Amino acid sequence: MPLETSPSRVLIYRQGSLGDTLVALPCFHLIARSFPQAQRHLLTNFPVHSKAPAAAAVLGGSGFVQGYLRYNTGTRSPRELLRLVREIRRFKPDLLVYLMPVRAPQDAERDRRFFRYACGIRRIVGLPQRDERDRILDPVTGMYEPESARLARMIAELGPAAPDIAENRSLCLTPEEREKAREVLAPLGGQRFFVIGPGTKMQAKDWGQDNWRALAAELSSQYPGHGLALVGAPEESETSDVVAQGWNGPNVNLCGKLSPRETAAVIEHARVFLGPDSGPMHLAASTGVPAVIAFSARGLPGVWFPAGTENRVIYHKTSCFGCNLETCIEEQRRCLTAITVTEMANAVASVLSPGR
Repeated sequence: MPLETSPSRVLIYRQGSLGDTLVALPCFHLIARSFPQAQRHLLTNFPVHSKAPAAAAVLGGSGFVQGYLRYNTGTRSPRELLRLVREIRRFKPDLLVYLMPVRAPQDAERDRRFFRYACGIRRIVGLPQRDERDRILDPVTGMYEPESARLARMIAELGPAAPDIAENRSLCLTPEEREKAREVLAPLGGQRFFVIGPGTKMQAKDWGQDNWRALAAELSSQYPGHGLALVGAPEESETSDVVAQGWNGPNVNLCGKLSPRETAAVIEHARVFLGPDSGPMHLAASTGVPAVIAFSARGLPGVWFPAGTENRVIYHKTSCFGCNLETCIEEQRRCLTAITVTEMANAVASVLSPGR
C-alpha cells in the first residue's frame, strides 16, 4: 500500500559491487520515480575487492541518489557502528528502503532493530518477513526467482519496479560516457564487433583463458570483418591479451581503461557480449545487448542470470550445483569444464540467427 506521506529523505540500503548494484537498478528507478523530490542517499560498502567497483562508480551521475554513506562490511567495531549511527541520524531519513540479499532471520531482525532503534528510522520498506526469505522455484522451468525480481517483490508497496522492462534496467548513460566509448573504439575502424569480458574475481567462475582464446579464434573465423573489444578490471588485462591472440582482426584491450559506466557505453554498440558469471554481463543487460555466458553452477539457476530474453546462458546443472564455493578444488569446476567452445559458438550463432 502507498505511503501516507511522501518522505523528504530516503535512505537506501544495498551492499555489493558491480553485479549487486546493477540487478537492483529497477528498484533504483522505482524509488526515484516514487520520491522525485526527496533526498536519496545510498548506504553501501565501499570496494571489498580490487576488481569490485563501488556503487558510486556504477550509478555515477545518473541521479538515482545524491549521496553515499559508507559501511564496512561485517564490522563489529563499536566505534565504527557509532560513526555510522551518527551519520544516519545526521541525514535524518524518514524512510529506509531495504534492498539487501536474502538473509538469515536473525540477521534481518538485527538490521531492523539497528535502523529502527539505534538510527531512529520509523518507516522501513523491503525488510522480508519470515516466509519471504526463501528463493522461489518455478517447478516447470527449474529456474529460481531472479534477484532483481525478488528485490522488486520486496518493495512492491512502492509500485511496480518491472525488471523485465528494458528501460527499467537502464544506467542512464551520459553523452560524455558515450563519447568516451566512441574514442576507445576508434581502433576497430567502425566495424561491427563483439565484446568479451573473460575475467572474474572467483576461481569457481573462471572458464579459463585458453577456452576464451579458442572461442575468439572460432568467432573470428565465423564472422570475418568483425572487431573485438575486451573489457574488465586492470588485473584482467594480461588474460585479455592472451584471449586477443586468437582474434584474426582488429581488437582493442580496454581492461582498466574505463569506468563501469563507460564500459556499458562500449558494450551497447556490440553485437554480442561474452563472458563468465560476473559484473560485466549485467552491464550488457543494462544496455539490452544479448549476452552469451559460460555460467558456473555454484549458484542456483536463474538467480543471477542476466536479465533479458535474447541471452544464452550455458549452465550445466551438475550434482553439486548451488555449492556457493568461491574456490572449487574437489570437483575441479566440472560444471564449467563441461562447457565446450563449440557450445558457446553455437549459442552466439543462435543469438545472431536471421530474423532475431
